[in-house]
Amino acid sequence: MKVAVQQEDLQLLAKTLQEQLLVEVSTSEVFEVQCAVNKDRLMILTQHTSDVIVDAQLIFAVIEEVLQSLAPYKEQRVQCFLRVFGEQLPYAKCFLALKQTGGWGAGGDQGAGGDKGAGGDKGAKSSSSPSSSLTYFPSIDETKEEEPFDPFADAPNLSASKPAFQVKPILLGAALIGIVVLGGSTYLLTRPCVMSECKEIQNAEQLKTKSPQLMRRASSEKELVAVQQQLAATSAALNVIPSWSPRYQVSEELKASLSGRAEKINLVIKALQSASLAAQKVGYSLEELQARQHLWRQAIGPLETISSSSELYGLVQGKLLSYRVRLHAVNQQIFIEEKWLKKLTAAKAVANAAENQETTAKSLNELQKVQFTWLVVVNALNTIPQTSAGYQEAQKLLIDYKPKLVAARDRATKEGFAVKTYQQAVSTANQAKVYQQQKQWQAAATYWDQALQTAKKVSQDSLYYTQAQSLIEPYSVALKQAQEKLQVVSSLQQTRTDLDKTCINRIRICTFSIDNTIIIVRLTSEYNQLRQNNLGNPYSKNSDTAVDVTNHLQILREALAVISDNANLSLFLYDSQGQVIYTRTLAG
Repeated sequence: MKVAVQQEDLQLLAKTLQEQLLVEVSTSEVFEVQCAVNKDRLMILTQHTSDVIVDAQLIFAVIEEVLQSLAPYKEQRVQCFLRVFGEQLPYAKCFLALKQTGGWGAGGDQGAGGDKGAGGDKGAKSSSSPSSSLTYFPSIDETKEEEPFDPFADAPNLSASKPAFQVKPILLGAALIGIVVLGGSTYLLTRPCVMSECKEIQNAEQLKTKSPQLMRRASSEKELVAVQQQLAATSAALNVIPSWSPRYQVSEELKASLSGRAEKINLVIKALQSASLAAQKVGYSLEELQARQHLWRQAIGPLETISSSSELYGLVQGKLLSYRVRLHAVNQQIFIEEKWLKKLTAAKAVANAAENQETTAKSLNELQKVQFTWLVVVNALNTIPQTSAGYQEAQKLLIDYKPKLVAARDRATKEGFAVKTYQQAVSTANQAKVYQQQKQWQAAATYWDQALQTAKKVSQDSLYYTQAQSLIEPYSVALKQAQEKLQVVSSLQQTRTDLDKTCINRIRICTFSIDNTIIIVRLTSEYNQLRQNNLGNPYSKNSDTAVDVTNHLQILREALAVISDNANLSLFLYDSQGQVIYTRTLAG
């Protein structure tokens, strides 16, 4: 019986072979199978990508096993080819002799193209020698070389949803229809996701093949998200394949492969998202900087795990350099901010120390330390820049601390002046004592007065006020004593002056000595002689002189009495022989 072999029959055969390759060959996701009839031979073309290493004998053995499992035919020769996508010529081929009852048989021209095609009967291989008919000839047809040709140049593209043309009827035995249609259906129906096109497996295989290239080409987070979502969706679609399906293990391997790639992409996406968040943050507080630092580290850490062999390496390396630079900048900002915050904290601690010093300061040196401490605080706060988060707090503290620095400076200045005044008073008093010891009463009185006035100038709010006050009384007493001594000395000096004037009148009339209690006056022998001469000749031509001499002694006694009264000293008048001729005591 002859039947027309329709293009869909060949397409079903091609799909059956392709799906069996998917089960038997681990790299079969890159294979495509086409079937055609040419010159009474069934021709099967298997194609794959150039980056896949293929075991040709295994491929041909799987094809032979599928063909023999379909149905019995009489002897039929089948020609198989292996070709790389995009190449015109196959690089390997083999011939299968199916020696069973039944067979291929048909002939006729192919569709619109005008090329001729022929079909034959096909028989299944005997069970006694299931593989003895397989002969493998790499690029050799039996024993002689053929001219280069493309056996599928005019064959229809069976992978298209709608064929470009119909193959003209090929006469087959009735068994072909039963086996290809009914037998093939039985074969497919016993295996889930085999009778149908099994788009889930096909999509997963195709995506597994092209996803590395998609990953390499991705240059942004958006593109990576699209690839990741596609991988995740395709992997999830494989869940429809039940565990009892012979394709289940393949689907699980595909799921693991696609999920692994999706997870790796997801890792990179999260890193890019962390970097995006870090780039959006603009705060300068330590907390904000540390949050940004954490985000940059979250972005860098996962990207550093991407090896140079990864499809994502190119994208990752471009980002890593930028992210590391940004992280370094944030680290520097944190270092600087921590430095300013430490300075702020230290300034507050030093300010507390200054306040404690103020309450216990009891000397100029301690007050100067307080002033210096406040100066350190203010200078430290003034160095904190506006870019620091601590700037505002530093400015508020300065409003409080600057007046305290001014007050400490004023107090130290006043105390310094008080100390200087006190020390000047003491120094002046010491000099007064020296003059006093030298009985230079005028100088002593002057210096005691200066020392007293200087001691009174020490401020009441000075630490030396009490000490200065303790000097006033002794200095006042010393001044009074000096003044009294000066008065005595001045009085004696005046007495001497008066005595000098009294004891000399043309001639030396008398001599004198003075101490603190008595004035002693002695008449000179010259005056006594003159007086005796005048008394012995009262009627001489110089009688007027005699009278004057007699009166002069009385006048002298009166003058000396006045001097004694003024000096408040007793008076003793002696003649030239040492006889007392006049006395005057303080009692009168």
